[in-house]
Amino acid sequence: IGKQTAHMMRGFSCVSSITASTSYSFLRSQSTSRTALSTPLLRTRLKQRANNPLHTNKPCSKTSARVLATGARSDKSPEPIVDIGSSNMLSLEKYAAPNWAKQLSPSPTEKYSLGQLPTPIHRWDIPGLPDGCEMWIKRDDLSGMQLSGNKVRKLEFLLAEAKAQGCDCVITIGGVQSNHCRATAVAAKYLGLEPYLILRTEKKEVDLDPGLVGNLLVERLIGAKIELVTRQEYVAAGSVALGENLKARLEALGRRPYVIPVGGSNALGSWGYLQAVAEIEAQLASGHALEKVDDIVLACGSGGTAAGLALGSHLSGMKAVVHAYGVCDSPAYFYDYIDGLLKDMGYEGPAEELVRCKQAKGAAYAVSRAEELATTQRVALATGVVMDPVYSGKALHSLLQDMKANPKAWEGRKVLFVHTGGLLGMYDKVDQLQPLVEGLGNVSRFPVGGVLDCPKEGDYDEQHPCSGIVKDKGCQIM
Repeated sequence: IGKQTAHMMRGFSCVSSITASTSYSFLRSQSTSRTALSTPLLRTRLKQRANNPLHTNKPCSKTSARVLATGARSDKSPEPIVDIGSSNMLSLEKYAAPNWAKQLSPSPTEKYSLGQLPTPIHRWDIPGLPDGCEMWIKRDDLSGMQLSGNKVRKLEFLLAEAKAQGCDCVITIGGVQSNHCRATAVAAKYLGLEPYLILRTEKKEVDLDPGLVGNLLVERLIGAKIELVTRQEYVAAGSVALGENLKARLEALGRRPYVIPVGGSNALGSWGYLQAVAEIEAQLASGHALEKVDDIVLACGSGGTAAGLALGSHLSGMKAVVHAYGVCDSPAYFYDYIDGLLKDMGYEGPAEELVRCKQAKGAAYAVSRAEELATTQRVALATGVVMDPVYSGKALHSLLQDMKANPKAWEGRKVLFVHTGGLLGMYDKVDQLQPLVEGLGNVSRFPVGGVLDCPKEGDYDEQHPCSGIVKDKGCQIM
């Protein structure tokens, strides 16, 4: 038994602590370290690798797979070299469209590996759903790259084109707390490109330092070049003209810039979410709890994510109804814009047949109402999942309002909510959130007197850790 246990421990040491000499040599030969996995989870991961059409790494050898899955090996077999595949993070990969999308043209032929994909899907038990309605959540907020959410999938294709064109810097534009701009800056730095950001802010703040709140902290830490414009200037000039102006100035300096539109939402970026449908299909086919989706729900801010999901769902066998809750502009605007994206992707057909655009803007883009933040807090308390205040938080609030107003339409439906990330935006809402979290009353003073051996009355100890000891009155910390 002791000998078997020793072999089991040696087998797992390569995956977990990696402390043995063989494991140390293995670690030095790899570009990334490995994460320890429990046996049941490891079996699942190995099965997922085998069934995952998106995974391009060489699978484990039979011996290595057996050691990883069971933690055991034959006493007569040589010490195994545990191989669970090398990371392809930041590598340029050949890309082929899913079979059901082969008719689309033009289609991309390569992309960078930037995200931690596939992102998980799990049950989301939000209280008060209509009878028989199941809510599930696609955790694209866990896609990696400094909490970049849905932006990662678009940037994988966009930055592959930027590098192919020999560009040395990237330009994009958005609000002062734009998740897309922060994600673009991070991805650009990963790939050796200099990020330039045009950020829209208030007139009274445009000539001031923008600070370090939320997304700005990450952007400025990594050295992104930021230029500020007012909302009025943004509306008057338009995002395209502003981007082209900065491009011309950089070209005059000898730079080779690549311009990414607002939200990364052009035809090429939208392929990120068409491919996400193939990922969801593979997850449904794996047989892990959820096997069918009736509805896909997401926040819509620039249209690319909605276009990719809607077209993918339509062309594939999924045939889920896609609901895009707009957090800016109007449903009419998004139908028109998505129409253009679909045509540029090679699909002829009106967007109204593929997606249901709904209004969830509330007071204004990036302006949170008390009831929206209250919904975010209520869901976080019930499920532990935190929405961002600008995108998914507004979409979820509007979805739950729709369910409340017309529960019959949602009874018995299996709904997949795509969490598009943006958690850093919460830091811009601290003043509004403070009363909500304080109202929970979950912060109190620890009764340290029950732990420390506090002096009694009449005693005095200058070295005692308690503060406020008064002679003849004992410990005053309580």
